[in-house]
Amino acid sequence: MSTSLHAEILLVEDNPQDVELTLRSFRKNNVTNRVVVAQDGAEALEYLFATDRYAGRSVSDIPKVILLDLKLPLVNGIEVLRRIKSDDRTKRIPVVVLTSSREEPDIAACYELGVNSYIVKPVDFQQFTEAVRNTGLYWLLLNEPPTFG
Repeated sequence: MSTSLHAEILLVEDNPQDVELTLRSFRKNNVTNRVVVAQDGAEALEYLFATDRYAGRSVSDIPKVILLDLKLPLVNGIEVLRRIKSDDRTKRIPVVVLTSSREEPDIAACYELGVNSYIVKPVDFQQFTEAVRNTGLYWLLLNEPPTFG
């Protein structure tokens, strides 16, 4: 993946198979943006707010899009989303929930908190690859983000 700091993807996913499928799908579809993987909700928040193990990182170096699973260890995805959308430094970052949960309370909570998109992970490999490809292409190439200041 490239080292562009302004076009990176934060993938928040604890399942190693889903991480590998997502990264493979990006490579297969020539999505060359730098991907940072956080394996739990706490690591995602540390990365975004440049604390603890990411204390040397500039908090102004924000991802272009966050792909967020909901069922995460330490801090769940809904709480990660709540913190992202309630902080002026991160609230404009597009967040795409990519999860296995079809639970109506999860979907409603995410939209209430300001999620940009909610995608249920397909079980089939080909459908998963296609969903990741379409998500990456839309949020990285088509979406026009606000200017961060």
